[in-house]
Amino acid sequence: MQRTAVHWEWIVLAAAGTLLITQGVRLSLGLFVAPIDASTGLGIAAVSFALAIAQFSWGAIQPIAGAAADRYGAGRVILGGLLLLALGSTLTPLATSTAGLVVTIGILSAAGAGAASFSVVMGAAGKLLPPEKRAFASGVMNAGGSFGQFVFAPVVQMIIVSASWMTAMWAMAAVIFMAAPLAYVLRRPVENAAAAQIPDQGLAAALKDSLGDRSYLLLHAGFFTCGFHIAFLSTHLPGEIALCGLPGSVASWSLAIIGLANIVGSLATGWSLSRVLSKHLLFGMYASRAVMVLLYLAAPKTALTFYIFAAGLGVTWLATVPATASVVGKLFGPRYLSTLFGLTLLSHQVGGFLGAYLGGVAAERLGSYDWMWYADATLAALAALVNLPIREPALRREALA
Repeated sequence: MQRTAVHWEWIVLAAAGTLLITQGVRLSLGLFVAPIDASTGLGIAAVSFALAIAQFSWGAIQPIAGAAADRYGAGRVILGGLLLLALGSTLTPLATSTAGLVVTIGILSAAGAGAASFSVVMGAAGKLLPPEKRAFASGVMNAGGSFGQFVFAPVVQMIIVSASWMTAMWAMAAVIFMAAPLAYVLRRPVENAAAAQIPDQGLAAALKDSLGDRSYLLLHAGFFTCGFHIAFLSTHLPGEIALCGLPGSVASWSLAIIGLANIVGSLATGWSLSRVLSKHLLFGMYASRAVMVLLYLAAPKTALTFYIFAAGLGVTWLATVPATASVVGKLFGPRYLSTLFGLTLLSHQVGGFLGAYLGGVAAERLGSYDWMWYADATLAALAALVNLPIREPALRREALA
């Protein structure tokens, strides 16, 4: 049975709402590191290891979920992901060992969040939206994820302080169910007769072509360092702030400011994608991260410093996502966008695993995150440089009008 077409604004709102929930939950987990450690006595490194596994699982599921969405439609994949995320959040307070946290946070929650995240959601929206709406819509969808971080971080911290971290985790599980109806809007698109006549080379051939493309591999390299940066900060910024003798509220508001600033950054990126080459946007975003980290290291460690640092980093926090997806779409088209963009997100989360885990090791063994900050700045600078040789089609004149 053919489905009724949905107006494009509802598609964008459904995608943004889904990312608001999944990203809000995922990017607030750093607030749980100290409370879980205090409750279980497992140690910062052990809790960080579970969150590092979560970073990798979130990325590993992306190409698998993307391939399933490309074949069977995104609605079922997104709904399954949300239910899995809710299950993991519900079971986490019952975990009392490192292995238990790895299963609940590291596998269940992360895989669920990944199946209802960027590769599937943006891939689904890309197939449903008119071509002329896709660039700006990608910025709006990305802003939804950032708004989730802005909302979730202070609320989660408030519940942790006023009740307990277990209550906060169960509250997140309840909220996740609210996103379930949004999967219906993003279900399989209406079949287009003209599109059906376009030859389909098949997923295996598409993967072979993409993995042999130098530009695609360079994009992976840059996105790897992005994952290292995001995971290190989202997991360990609260710990860095605590080491500086500042209260937990500074950490939660810093994470919230990152999310708020990235709403602006995401919308600006969406507007810019039809006017500036994506690889140039990526160069500027990665280079700015290196500069911001170096400025932070030289600044006094006050609450105001962290708020300014969060605002500066927040502008590019997740804004790399629509720019990266744009390059993948330009190189290979929309047919297998969920799968091919999912593979770049896997590279992102391999970096994320290292950022989350090595940050915990540094804190436990060295008593500070100093070497992680220098590694983060160096990788950001390298990421900026590897984007410049990417082969990206030139902007059409009508796109600049």
